[in-house]
Amino acid sequence: MKKLLTSLFILLCFLNSYSQDLQKIDSLKRLLKLSKEDTSRVSLLIKLTKANKNNDITSAYKYCSEAINLSKKLKYNKGLFKSLTSEISLIRIEGKDGLALEKSKSLVQFAENTKDSFNIAAGYLTLGEVYDNNGDNKSGVAYCLKGLRIAERMNDRGLLQDAYAALQRLYFSRTEFDKAVIYGQKAIDLAKAMGDKNRVMIQSYNLAQTYNLIKAFDKSIKISNEVVRMAKQAGDKRVEVYALYNLCSVNLRTNNLNDALTYGKQCLAISKEISDKSIQSNVLAAIGSIYLQLGQNKEAENNLLQALALREKTEDKQGIADVQNILADVYFAMGQPKKAYDFEKASEDFSDNYNQSILAQQSSDLEKKYETQKKESQIRLQQADIKRKNILNYVLLGGVSAILIISVLGYRNYKHRQKLQQAKIDELETEKQLTATAAVLKGEEQERTRLAKDLHDGLGGMLSGIKFSLNTVKENLIMTPDNAHAFERSIDMLNSSIKEMRRVAHNMMPEILVKYGLDAALKEFCTEIDHSGVVHVNYQSVGMQQAEITQTTSVAIYRIVQELLNNTIKHAHAKNVLVQLHQSAQEKLLAVTVEDDGNGFDTELLKQSAGMGWLNIRNRVEFLKGKIDMQSGHGKGTSIMIEIAI
Repeated sequence: MKKLLTSLFILLCFLNSYSQDLQKIDSLKRLLKLSKEDTSRVSLLIKLTKANKNNDITSAYKYCSEAINLSKKLKYNKGLFKSLTSEISLIRIEGKDGLALEKSKSLVQFAENTKDSFNIAAGYLTLGEVYDNNGDNKSGVAYCLKGLRIAERMNDRGLLQDAYAALQRLYFSRTEFDKAVIYGQKAIDLAKAMGDKNRVMIQSYNLAQTYNLIKAFDKSIKISNEVVRMAKQAGDKRVEVYALYNLCSVNLRTNNLNDALTYGKQCLAISKEISDKSIQSNVLAAIGSIYLQLGQNKEAENNLLQALALREKTEDKQGIADVQNILADVYFAMGQPKKAYDFEKASEDFSDNYNQSILAQQSSDLEKKYETQKKESQIRLQQADIKRKNILNYVLLGGVSAILIISVLGYRNYKHRQKLQQAKIDELETEKQLTATAAVLKGEEQERTRLAKDLHDGLGGMLSGIKFSLNTVKENLIMTPDNAHAFERSIDMLNSSIKEMRRVAHNMMPEILVKYGLDAALKEFCTEIDHSGVVHVNYQSVGMQQAEITQTTSVAIYRIVQELLNNTIKHAHAKNVLVQLHQSAQEKLLAVTVEDDGNGFDTELLKQSAGMGWLNIRNRVEFLKGKIDMQSGHGKGTSIMIEIAI
């Protein structure tokens, strides 16, 4: 079952896989003949690789190899990444999981060297799936979650869909089916929102398979029938054959043997048509098991022997042992105990050999460790002998050498003590600085709060009282038109002063921050700037509904975002700014991101900057024990990400 899920993943491989008929392949070949050795030819070769992988894997390898070589020649990193990803897809179709893992590690290294976020995320997702194929679920989930975080940060729906789908399959492998269902449904919902019928079809199959294993058979059958319909409509025989196999499996598990046999035969016919040896061996084994339960032992034997022959051509040793075990039951039922015992013994030998291979490997490691230690001991003895001979040869210089060594050791010991003392001093200085920073920030916020209250309650009340008095006086006086006009202008100026005073008081300590928290305060602040027309600000928050953040931390983060936006408005000449707040409850981490499409700048200049704005930002981040990651360059905009443990 796990092998089937793995094979289906190859249909996606982070780029949409479209059904290819012979007419389209011929069309691509004609375009290839007319193409030059440039990036467009690389794209055609990759398309031909995908078009042939389900029907002619030899041709697929040929086109893929040419795409890799041409991308290297052109130094076309984007094409090279796609070509290498396609190569891994072909290797996984053949079931060569060890080679796929080696290639996937190289793919991630290549992506990280190019510093392309999309490729890095896609590489992590590929490596996570391949780790899972090799039985390392823990590493698989870890890499897929890393890919998901990058996809969320980029807000790339295609990558997000791939990440959801990958996590669905990984949790499926780990038998955490509740999580598999959640991520599977997320993948389907996002694919529907994207209008991608191919992804909807494939993710629906994965969900149907999950429902099969958790015994939600009605849901599994309903979704599988829908997948068969979609696959026929799209002309995708590979997905159709997997959906038919799932229907065969469901009916076999619910003891509907005749329906299971019907679906199994349909599945077998199509798998032979597309030359998929892996699914052929699985469905032949399933059909053999069905015939065994129906009492048709000869038919069971025939199908199981075919399945065994196919699995012997692959690396699936566990699959071979499984078929041998079923064959043993068949021969017992046929009254051929010798053959039955032979197959039963072969199946048991697999388990014994597997355990012995592990023990042999452990023994080999111990022997190597023993030999290494033995050689090291011999080297140490030889070195000691040489040392003694040198002492005898240079006995006259021994005293001088001893004094010199003692002096050097004493000096080193003195320097070491100095370093330890300096380290303690630095540590105390850091603690002192953090304490001072905390006190300054706390005092600053207290003073801001006091001033805001005094302005609002004191000066604001006085100005409002003056306004009321003037309006009362106006009603009791008879003025000339000019005096009335001047009086109205004075009232307007007083209104403007009251509004400005309230704005200043609000900036000093936003009331909404105290009452409703950080998320609401930042949203209102960004909305006000956006409505001002100075710059378009898009505010997003993820996972903040249940966030519990102290007021001290909230105020510090609010001031950081306030200062960053002020800097963007003053210096960046940006048109758009993205402010994102992401709280991860699982990792207990709060990420603040501010990105703009402005001029950008050389980040090295910040090290020489004497401005208070950036200094205040760094002090507040250090006070919160957070980390700052800044990405910028001339003409590339600026991206600042701050991570704070909560």
